[in-house]
Amino acid sequence: MSSPLEAPANLQRRRLKARVFRTVCMTLTWLCLVLLAVLLIHATREGLPWLDWQFLSEFPSRFPDRAGIKSALYGTVWLIGFTALFSIPIGVAAAIYLEEYARRSRMNSLIEVSIANLAGVPSIVYGILGLTIFVRWLALGRSVVAGAMTMSLLILPIIIIASREALKAVPDSIRQAASALGATPWQTIRHHVLPSALSGILTGTILALSRAIGETAPLIMIGALTYVAFVPEGPMDAFTALPIQIFNWVSRPQQEFHELAAAGIVVLLTVLLLMNAAAVIIRHRSQRNRL
Repeated sequence: MSSPLEAPANLQRRRLKARVFRTVCMTLTWLCLVLLAVLLIHATREGLPWLDWQFLSEFPSRFPDRAGIKSALYGTVWLIGFTALFSIPIGVAAAIYLEEYARRSRMNSLIEVSIANLAGVPSIVYGILGLTIFVRWLALGRSVVAGAMTMSLLILPIIIIASREALKAVPDSIRQAASALGATPWQTIRHHVLPSALSGILTGTILALSRAIGETAPLIMIGALTYVAFVPEGPMDAFTALPIQIFNWVSRPQQEFHELAAAGIVVLLTVLLLMNAAAVIIRHRSQRNRL
């Protein structure tokens, strides 16, 4: 047991360790931000001269001056739309069941651990699973639906975990007040718990969709096309996506195609920013309506 005279020395040593740890964390954070800024500046500088209406409205080509990103952009919109359609209802419903209805048991604990582990599985594994189940077993082919279902498997654990945390953050007093007024469990969840947790659910969902929109390995695994000179007109059509098109351009030796890839990265980042802006607007409106 240390004497009172040793306490100041120990306290100073702990404060020194805390300052060193804070400095290391701050340095690493700023280093990551600087690297991110360098990458963004490089991609913008290389790709900005290629960004025009022709680039957005033309199909890919072997000639850089004629190459565009129309098929990849439309394919990404189709892919993310169906991914959201499949994953959001299932993910939120699973989170509601696990957080509001499921009782503590070994089976539910196993399900929770499995979901947490699935969130860290490499994306290529989901690509293999999608190739086996959706492309071959269900005979969906290399279609938009097969790609969307594969991406849904990829982001479902993230949506479930984020939605559960948002539901868990809702105070129990809201549930107890609704129950005291005679509301059923579903009425309590629908009219009180879900509106209160909507901002957190939207944040987790947008982050999950942002991961899906930038994934390349699962799409390559299920056989998404690298050269598409048409726009998908239905969910069973073949498709390509922005990450696939960027990967195709980067793999070519010509410098012009590398600059086109940088322009595609700028377009991809713009789509991500628009998605996040939409989530912020919806969250703001939901919070304003609650007030």
